[in-house]
Amino acid sequence: MPPNLTKPNSGFTSKPSPLCTFVSLIILLIIGFYTLHYPPGNPKKVLFQQIFLSSASNSTIASYLRSLTSHPHLAGTKPSLETIHYVKTHFQNLGLETHTVPFQTLLSYPVHASVSMHFGNSTVLNLPLNEMGIPSYPSSGLIQPYHAFSPSGTVHGKVVFANHGREDDYRTLGLMGVNVNGCIVIIRKGGGLSRGAVVKIAEKKGALGVLMYAEGDVSKGSFGSGVERGTVMEGVGDPLTPGWGADEDGERLKLEDKKVLERFPGIPSLPLPFESAQLILDSLEGPLAPQEWRDSGRSNFSHVGSGLVMVNFTYQGEKKLATIYNVVAVIRGLEEPDRYVLMGNHRDAWTYGAVDPNSGTATLLDIARRYALLMRKGWNPRRTIIFCSWDAEEFGMIGSTEWVEQNLVNLGAKAVAYLNVDCAVQGPGFFAGATPQLDNLIFEVTKKVQDQDSEVVATIYEKWKTMNGNNIQRLSGVDSDFAPFLQHAGVPSVDIYYGRDFPVYHTAFDSFNWMINNADPFFWRHVAVAGVWGLLGLHLADDPVLPLDYLSYAKQLQEYKDAFSRVLDGNISLTPLATSIQEFTSAAKQASEETKKLMEQEFTNDLLALKIRALNDRLMLAERGFLDTDGIKGREWFKHLIYGPRSNYESGLEFFPGISDAMAESKNMSQKDWHAAIKHEIWRVARAIQRAAAALKGELV
Repeated sequence: MPPNLTKPNSGFTSKPSPLCTFVSLIILLIIGFYTLHYPPGNPKKVLFQQIFLSSASNSTIASYLRSLTSHPHLAGTKPSLETIHYVKTHFQNLGLETHTVPFQTLLSYPVHASVSMHFGNSTVLNLPLNEMGIPSYPSSGLIQPYHAFSPSGTVHGKVVFANHGREDDYRTLGLMGVNVNGCIVIIRKGGGLSRGAVVKIAEKKGALGVLMYAEGDVSKGSFGSGVERGTVMEGVGDPLTPGWGADEDGERLKLEDKKVLERFPGIPSLPLPFESAQLILDSLEGPLAPQEWRDSGRSNFSHVGSGLVMVNFTYQGEKKLATIYNVVAVIRGLEEPDRYVLMGNHRDAWTYGAVDPNSGTATLLDIARRYALLMRKGWNPRRTIIFCSWDAEEFGMIGSTEWVEQNLVNLGAKAVAYLNVDCAVQGPGFFAGATPQLDNLIFEVTKKVQDQDSEVVATIYEKWKTMNGNNIQRLSGVDSDFAPFLQHAGVPSVDIYYGRDFPVYHTAFDSFNWMINNADPFFWRHVAVAGVWGLLGLHLADDPVLPLDYLSYAKQLQEYKDAFSRVLDGNISLTPLATSIQEFTSAAKQASEETKKLMEQEFTNDLLALKIRALNDRLMLAERGFLDTDGIKGREWFKHLIYGPRSNYESGLEFFPGISDAMAESKNMSQKDWHAAIKHEIWRVARAIQRAAAALKGELV
């Protein structure tokens, strides 16, 4: 026994009186009671957060990432099984309840591809299609660059440069007298469109095929020669099981089913190395390209085409059923085990995946390690925490979508929030996307985590504020695993990362070496992301009253309404929208006041616990109100009427997708029908906001 416990201090040598002993015992009991039952300032909760932050280890995250990226691991391939085993074993070794969830889904792989230039003197130049400076593809385990779900085919024709492949770019070509019908179009990535949307537009314009290249970053040397893989399938999830989980023995549509074929483009496409694309651009003749096109980016060209040179382009692919595996690990909540805080990242990669996605995977594994450490020190979350390692995200969010579809009812009733990290670290600068009720929690958490990029001691919040004013993006895109949770199931969601973009995206150069030489040499940015992500999870799992602030949502909705009022025809009334937002604002104020009153209570009892539970249910379920059973017109799987994909990308409005799409239809209908379509979409959004307001109030109307 330590000396200070065997030799009492001289000031306390006299024997304490029974009354003093009794009073001391009462004080200890009161302190213990407050520690366990006084929600706002629970010292144990704060202590566990401090332990979580102090147990960070950059070297541990680095070791995870090195193991995860030791070989390519494309979904559905044999090497991917090793990565699945690594993640599952990690969770199991931490003592977490862990299992895999298999799905049998349609995936797509390349068999053969070639592109050749045919000159007037009968010479032929076969263009390289793989990255330069990479070991031979078979021995490295790399699969050749391709577009997943591209149809097979051979096309032969003249080439036209269509810039980013947007409708506006084709209009520009049309004004120049250039018609892409019967031609192959070459397109540089950018402009905000997905690969699938680019190919779909080209097909609509009569193009025979699409060659796509990324310009890369010339300052990065050989990294600028990377070839960007990706999917061209529309929508998310397994195309053979739209709306239900892809169980091995479950129902499937036929590959030739109309609903399935609609998901795939009708013309072949292929990604090119920049150098190969430049050779084609050099051969173009025809009208001069607009100065704006020539001045933007790395490409060096003068004309848009076509020319005398013909291009022969062949792609042969294989669509086949493959088994994918989600890995799920659970920490059961002590008081509310039926309320779920989900933390997810996808595991599959086109190549080595050091940035995309395994910087996020390594970070998730480290958060699990630190949560397990807290458990050994006596922590148990109030609510259940679920770690999700998704498979086949790169093919179109397939693993997460199938899981959401399979668990839709339980998620609708029990999911508090989904916290997503895809690429944890791409470069410098913190970025966040979220549904608005989580804004203030993100601000609070980023004030607790140090930003390692700052020359002086500063929090992420402080550095983030100087960078872009603490701007939180909204989750309207369909570019990571938050999409099925928010846009189909209505679960409040977050997406965080360091760095806006990176030059080795989806290329064979996305390796551990690139990470340590460029994005995060000492893994401090990984530590920062883990700090924010992990604290978000702790607050949502442990705070007695859920930290969901709908006043932020109400303010955002009002800003959206004001933005539409500036671009809509004056003959179209926004009164239904304005009225519903007023109702929602009133409900948000009521919930905020109720939260403050409950948080001021000094003691918990059964009645207070029931009141907190009831309020939390309303806070959790309000987001579901924005869902509409009919979904977004033309993309009915997407149910969220505030945030979701839109067909009208040129509007720049990343909210109310149904209204935005209706506004874009002016050229396809009479003014009367056009106004009627817009008004209908306004009413649909207004009703969705009213549903959310009613859920937040917890009352029937």
